[in-house]
Amino acid sequence: SSFLLLCFRSPLVTPLIFGLLLQAPLTQLSTITQPNFVLLLADDLGIGDVGCYGNDTIRTPNIDRLAKEGVKLTQHIAAAPLCTPSRAAFLTGRYPLRSGMDAINNYRVIFWNAASGGLPPNETTFAKILQQQGYSTGLIGKWHQGVNCESRNDHCHHPLKHGFDYFYGMPFTLISDCQPTETPEMDRAFRRKLWLSTQMIGLITLTAVLGRLTGLISVHWKTLTCLAGFSLLFFVSWFSSYGFIRYWNCIMMRNHGITEQPMVTDRTTSLILRESISFIERNKHKPFLLFLSFLHSHTPLLTTEKFLGRSRHGLYGDNVEEMDWMVGQVLDAIDKEGLKDTTLIYFASDHGGWLERQEGKRQLGGWNGIYKGGKAMGGWEGGIRVPGIFRWPGVLPAGTVIDEPTSLMDIYPTVVHLAGGAVPQDRVIDGRDLLPLLRGTVAHSEHEFLFHYCGVHLHAVRWHQKDTGAVWKAHYVTPIFSPPGAGACYGTGFCPCFGEGVTHHEPPLLSELLQDPSEAKPLSADTEPLFDTVIRKIGRAIEEHRRTLTPVPQQLSVSNVVWKPWLQPCCGMFPFCWCDKEGDN
Repeated sequence: SSFLLLCFRSPLVTPLIFGLLLQAPLTQLSTITQPNFVLLLADDLGIGDVGCYGNDTIRTPNIDRLAKEGVKLTQHIAAAPLCTPSRAAFLTGRYPLRSGMDAINNYRVIFWNAASGGLPPNETTFAKILQQQGYSTGLIGKWHQGVNCESRNDHCHHPLKHGFDYFYGMPFTLISDCQPTETPEMDRAFRRKLWLSTQMIGLITLTAVLGRLTGLISVHWKTLTCLAGFSLLFFVSWFSSYGFIRYWNCIMMRNHGITEQPMVTDRTTSLILRESISFIERNKHKPFLLFLSFLHSHTPLLTTEKFLGRSRHGLYGDNVEEMDWMVGQVLDAIDKEGLKDTTLIYFASDHGGWLERQEGKRQLGGWNGIYKGGKAMGGWEGGIRVPGIFRWPGVLPAGTVIDEPTSLMDIYPTVVHLAGGAVPQDRVIDGRDLLPLLRGTVAHSEHEFLFHYCGVHLHAVRWHQKDTGAVWKAHYVTPIFSPPGAGACYGTGFCPCFGEGVTHHEPPLLSELLQDPSEAKPLSADTEPLFDTVIRKIGRAIEEHRRTLTPVPQQLSVSNVVWKPWLQPCCGMFPFCWCDKEGDN
């Protein structure tokens, strides 16, 4: 031990050791001009569902290993609390309302493969820029950014039109309707109203016919024929779409071709994993981008038999543990091909867990830890604060935790710059390059303000006061929980963005998130001396932000989200759409 002490005190050895420690990351970064990127995005996963974020009952050893070997972000924020707008922001580095991908009504996501709305062709994704930089780009899993615009095969919103060389997965999103044994999920309340209306119209028609036959009602047969025709037409008008959701929405595609219609859910997980590993193996000799967009952990929680009953959190926990295993398989494939040191891996969720998703006593949605609210809530932390983990051995310091505000939109400029590309100069990019923060060369995030939208409605704003380190958050609109104090909207299944289901606050509710991360005790002018100063500062930031917004076509307008039969992807002769090309193989 005295010999070691003497060595470390040597004037020659000490600078040498420190030089090696400091030089390794810099050498790696300068020699790897175009690293590979593996972006792992979970679906509806709550920040409280992961071991390295405090969960001690759901086992996520592989995700935890990423955090141990890399950088964990504790204030990583989604740009929206629902799938379609959050993923649009992730892909473009822009708030979703800039591309028309956030809702002006209660239709807040893409509802059909046969809808005409979707990520506009004039938006530039990070995949498109990496493709131009010579990368092989692949998307495996969920898309949910639309398919067609004007005809069944124009594929104007398709991943291959947005910079991906290869696509295998769902152009839509996983829903319980995809599983024949599950209770239908899509537009459930509206469908109940349609069924009730159909039964009432049918009952009126039947009563009129019986009345005419018995002579109790004097009505012409022509009138009865018209009434019966209207009843049939009304039924067909809605059942032609809602009655066949599994065939219209639950499909799998490889590039532009449909491989399963409807999808065979028993093998979906194994196929997505196989495709992901195959993409890595095919592209190991050139720079690649793999965006693995998990169908886990969205309902109906497709889980293979191997993982059923393994967790202490029922089917949801089983599903999360299986996703973690899939993460491990991808990491093993990276290691096996010798790509670990040349690959930047990122793991996150698209938004917070869905608190209201229950069937009887079964909780089928995620948990958001100490944070209030969840999926669909644009302001509360539980809806938008998500796991965020980066790993790049030799470049990013292992075991680092960063508490600075960051956004899913930051992935865009980060990967573009690392790939040697440039972000578009003809539009506002809201994301910021994270590499200096991740490497520790700067102390603070570049974000001073983050704006938290629910649809196109601004619900809250976060101000990172860099001189003091404080993180202030002002809520201008909050949802009304049902039942009161429940922390979610269990009565409706989703919290609304506007109307009678929200409360407007004047003055706004104010929290300092480092002191009150649960947003449980709002501050006031009486309890916080800086209250008025903070509110004025945030108010000016909102005015400046709104000056950067320009009118764009609304992709989630009613006319863009309704089912249009002429846009329906179909692997047969419409309406006879059925195929199983994976089964044929």
